[in-house]
Amino acid sequence: MSTEVLEVRATSLRAVWPAILGLSVVFLVEMLDNSVLNVALPTIARDLDASASDLQWITSGYSLLFGGLMIAFGAIADRFGTRRVMLVGLGLFALASLAVLAVRTPGELVGVRAAVGITAAMTAPGTMALGFRLFDQDNLIMRATAFISTVGLVGLAAGPTLGGLVLSVLPWQTLLVMNVPIALLAIVCIRYGIPADKPEHRNPAPLDLPGALLGTATIILALWTATLAVEDGWKHPTPWLSAAGAVVCAVVFVAHERRTAHPIFDFALIRRPKVSASLAYQAGLGLGLAALSYSVTLQLQLVWGWSPAEAALGNLPQIVTMIAIGPFVEKLVDKLGTHRAGPLGATAVIAGLLVYALLGRYHYAWIAVALVLASAGMRVVMIIAAVGVMRGLPEDQTSMGAALTDTSQEVATSVGMAVTGTIVAASLTGALTDIGHSATITGSFENAVTVATLSLTAVCAALAIWAARRSSLPE
Repeated sequence: MSTEVLEVRATSLRAVWPAILGLSVVFLVEMLDNSVLNVALPTIARDLDASASDLQWITSGYSLLFGGLMIAFGAIADRFGTRRVMLVGLGLFALASLAVLAVRTPGELVGVRAAVGITAAMTAPGTMALGFRLFDQDNLIMRATAFISTVGLVGLAAGPTLGGLVLSVLPWQTLLVMNVPIALLAIVCIRYGIPADKPEHRNPAPLDLPGALLGTATIILALWTATLAVEDGWKHPTPWLSAAGAVVCAVVFVAHERRTAHPIFDFALIRRPKVSASLAYQAGLGLGLAALSYSVTLQLQLVWGWSPAEAALGNLPQIVTMIAIGPFVEKLVDKLGTHRAGPLGATAVIAGLLVYALLGRYHYAWIAVALVLASAGMRVVMIIAAVGVMRGLPEDQTSMGAALTDTSQEVATSVGMAVTGTIVAASLTGALTDIGHSATITGSFENAVTVATLSLTAVCAALAIWAARRSSLPE
């Protein structure tokens, strides 16, 4: 399909199927990349003689750079062209993934994973922003968003199984090399399926490099603080040092942005009702996701003695529900409107969290109910919030909007996991491995999970109420 045809906004997904396919496989790779490799960590440890610290950096190095750099690359994409940055990022992503063939030491693999994380951050903001560019109608944008994200969720559900099958016949390096043909497919689809960036659609303001660096440092340190709080605990100095660094960078960042003539992002735009409401919804979802993903996995394995494979199956209702509910979000919004569908979805999330907090310890059936309720609500709110941010921003800042959406949820999820991990650690008198072997420690763990989940649910509910009121205000 020629790019000239696409100068007019499409009236169906079928009309722009190459573009939708390209954006879908980009999101698929983003969802798969860490989950697939996690299956191979024991093999990597044996093959490269990697320590536990090495394995932590192999996974954390990717996650920190991917989450921390999205806003910076969102700003770059708005100024130099979203499609252009996406294509460059995909090319570099393929090269970085191919570099795994030269890895001989854990340090080299950490470097490769860092490069993959950086290049993945180049592509992430463009997935939603380029999809938004294809359509004028909100229902088509929602349909495209639901389809693209469903492909990613299918990949997330199938990732561990796929990784295990690949490892049974091929070396672990294959799990990264697989990214190369996928990236090349995305390049072809986006190159020929999405029109070139128009100068008038770019942000004309100069790039605020100091602001980009300060913002990136703030997010990376915040994410790293949450990781250290869970792994080392607050009794160790490292999370405190990281948190102090995040606060200092945040203060300097805000001060700089207020003084500079061309800030990396116009903070006045965040005060727009659609944008602020959507970001609040995403932050609330991040907290809810943290409460479930962290606690349920520990409960199934440590308290009930399920194997990792059984625990993975126990979490499947969450992924299956998100996949199943996607096609119905557009119809729900069309019938109720975003001002009613958003609060309804948030209510389902809160109900799911309450079911888990109060009843989850008694039977898996209650956990399944909680996962279904929460994931159904999350799916509705995610799509509404993503479109809300896109519609609330000028076209020359949509990549930044997409980056803000992803980053707000990423940071909130990390904070939620840190809160849960801290409450659990503070309540236990023994080690995590003692859970299930001691009735006292098991009871303390379950009580801590209840307190943590209820605390996060209260914050999630407050954010949802504020977002619902905010979204009802005129622009």
